[in-house]
Amino acid sequence: MHAPGIWGILVVAVVVILLFGRGKISGMMGEVASGIKAFQKGMKDDEDRPVERVATTTETRETEKKDAL
Repeated sequence: MHAPGIWGILVVAVVVILLFGRGKISGMMGEVASGIKAFQKGMKDDEDRPVERVATTTETRETEKKDAL
């Protein structure tokens, strides 16, 4: 198999533009960009927030034993 030539790529691009239209493609790209920005903001917020420690079942049992005494 070989890679498509420049004419093959151009034909595919023309078909995609005809099917979806220029406005729809740019709209989808804008939505993808806003999704990436929201993801990056969420990752940054996670780094800023302190990590909460979750008690394991062993720690919970030890605490329950101390409380029972």
